[in-house]
Amino acid sequence: MSSAVPMAEIYRGDFLESVHQGHAVIAHASGEIVEVFGDPDQIILPRSSIKMMQALPLVESGAADALSQEHLALACASHSGELRHVERVSRWLHDLGLDEHALCCGPEASRDKELRHAMIRDSQAPSRLHNNCSGKHAGFLTLAQKLKASLDYVDPDNPVQKAVKAAIEEMCGEDSPGHGIDGCSAPNYALSLAGFARGLAQFASKTVDGVRGMATQRLRDAMMAHPGLVAGHGRACTELMRAMPGKYVVKTGAEGVFSAIIPEMEIGIAVKISDGATRASEIAMAGLLVRVGALNACHPTAARYLERSIRNWDGLLTGYERASPQIMQR
Repeated sequence: MSSAVPMAEIYRGDFLESVHQGHAVIAHASGEIVEVFGDPDQIILPRSSIKMMQALPLVESGAADALSQEHLALACASHSGELRHVERVSRWLHDLGLDEHALCCGPEASRDKELRHAMIRDSQAPSRLHNNCSGKHAGFLTLAQKLKASLDYVDPDNPVQKAVKAAIEEMCGEDSPGHGIDGCSAPNYALSLAGFARGLAQFASKTVDGVRGMATQRLRDAMMAHPGLVAGHGRACTELMRAMPGKYVVKTGAEGVFSAIIPEMEIGIAVKISDGATRASEIAMAGLLVRVGALNACHPTAARYLERSIRNWDGLLTGYERASPQIMQR
């Protein structure tokens, strides 16, 4: 077992004030591990960074045959609860003959500041539609109807979650040692970081064919085509995908997890920050995208994540966050 390695550094002036350590694996679609930082056998809960795998049964079952790319992007999303997200999920549920009360994800305040403040002024309570996982849950409900399963679709014994678990294990080439319950109430199946990276690489493969090949391509293409639905304004997933349109998929997860799919290179990247810091996972992923040549280091978006300024309340530049030399130096 290897120790975690520095992945993001925080400077105040010339002083290294904080270091975020973690693990990362770059895997090829052939199953080969291309590069490792830290411990590839680290067992993690991938959280929302695995949503594209959770959506595989939706597509493979035929339940998504009539769904658009926007639907599929939302099924893989951790959206900000902006009006465009809420309205699309609401219409999706209406088409299923359901409403927001069918969602098991729970209500969440919109992450869109203007909408959240407007709702407070109008005394409107947050709804389940605003939950960042409402698109994923609309996908689960669509699959449940296709399978004629009960709508308690977050139960690990429900056919929906059994199909999700089977798809994840097949993609990653390993049995999950168990699961935790995610913030949206759905099971989140644990994996090794290397297994997760291998599964991501399958989405980038040029040789996976048949129903699975069609499903992986539809999901990754939907995410690349609609980065604004996958996350939202100012979010790392959206900004990084817009930086190099159609080049790769990136997906954040809670507790410092981040994933990437790079079809041109047939590789997948999985990152886990040990202390769970989102700022560190964003920095590390940007650094790794540059390292493998998928993201141009000179692009303004890359520059913002590779060395991000820190300013105090008076606007004074006090320091910066940057990817660690271990990531950036080859």
